[in-house]
Amino acid sequence: MDKKLSLSSYIIVGSMLFGLFFGAGNLIFPVHMGQEAGAHVPAATIGFLITAIGLPFLGVVAIGVSKSEGLFDLASRVHPLYGYIMTILLYLTIGPFFALPRTGTVSYEIGLAPFIPGQYAKLGLAIFTIIFFLIALFFSLRPNEILTWVGKVLNPIFLVFLAILIITSIIHPMGAASNTKVMNDYVNAPFFKGFLEGYNTMDALASLAFGIIVVKTLKDLGVKSARGIAFGTIKAGIVTIVLMGVIYGFLAYIGATSVGKFHASENGGIALAQVAGYYFSSWGNILLAIIVTVACLKTAIGLITACSETFYKLFPKSLSYRNYVILFTIIACLVANVGLTQIILLSIPVLMFLYPLAIALIILGLLSQFFRNRQCVYVPTILFTLFVSVADCMNALPSAVKSTPAIQHILKFYGNYIPFFNLGMGWVAPMLIGFILGLIIFFFTRKKPEFA
Repeated sequence: MDKKLSLSSYIIVGSMLFGLFFGAGNLIFPVHMGQEAGAHVPAATIGFLITAIGLPFLGVVAIGVSKSEGLFDLASRVHPLYGYIMTILLYLTIGPFFALPRTGTVSYEIGLAPFIPGQYAKLGLAIFTIIFFLIALFFSLRPNEILTWVGKVLNPIFLVFLAILIITSIIHPMGAASNTKVMNDYVNAPFFKGFLEGYNTMDALASLAFGIIVVKTLKDLGVKSARGIAFGTIKAGIVTIVLMGVIYGFLAYIGATSVGKFHASENGGIALAQVAGYYFSSWGNILLAIIVTVACLKTAIGLITACSETFYKLFPKSLSYRNYVILFTIIACLVANVGLTQIILLSIPVLMFLYPLAIALIILGLLSQFFRNRQCVYVPTILFTLFVSVADCMNALPSAVKSTPAIQHILKFYGNYIPFFNLGMGWVAPMLIGFILGLIIFFFTRKKPEFA
């Protein structure tokens, strides 16, 4: 029998989940989006919220309601080999290759770089990332204390300092968002551009990783039944999306109004530094340094923990959990020294490939009970989605590679025949076709043995 949890328990679990999600990209991308979207920031923000909070919420819920033991279990319903490939690619993306090193780099470039002379920038980055990841390593080696450290300590500290900045910017706005110039793709398609911008947070991918942490936390608190776990993840998820939605909206607003005093910056990190400096002068940089470092640290702890536990379970005869923690921390520290701009540029093609597949998997997980987890639905849905996600990856490659005749020929084909491909949404129609085809097959074969 499930233990009945109090509202405060769900708030703490939701706070932990928010703390795991809200890190480096969550601070910088909505601000940058606001600067470029300008007067179109409402439409852009709606699109951004769908991928930045809607999909992560559904991802966590999908793990809970599908009765899966995590991403590997869910993805293996397509095929065991696909389970391994998808799990490894996703965890390396949100782990040591992109999202995890970004936590250290963003912390440095926003929090400390303004105080470091230019000639010592690389040395400063190296020293800072070593210290940052050593702290993250310390906490990650104690995974059982993650609820306490993230949910009860680090997250409240982060929210207090961020609230100071947000409230000040609302009381004393730097300009009017409605008068701000609209730039780039936000001119003609602000919603779709905002939707794609939400990819950069990597939270929909992370939700498939963090979902099992929420499930484990609920079980530790006394919730054991499948029904209790499902409703528990929904309740905790609601706390998370409310917090994230409010903060994203205000950060986008801050970005849009900041153009009244500053030019649109290269990235949201620079913009945040300018905003903090404007309102609090030299103290602004200190305030921002605290906000960013705490935000990134708590996310780094969650990512290291999730990646290490997953790889240990996938390959139990390889390395211990402790050794995976050390290995991923070292790799992330090394990659972080490449620099924030390069990490973002390198990650975009990978995200364009993985996101449609992750979205398809989330939808399948949510609806799994209606087709009894049959493989005949999973396979065509993922295959049809994969058909376009490969092209989305090509379309996001650096211009030098993308401009080659062979790739241009492929992209022209997709642009001519796949609806919304040029908007980055070409996967939608094929995914739906694959899903409907799978349901038809399920309908005519529903009396056959279920896929385990």
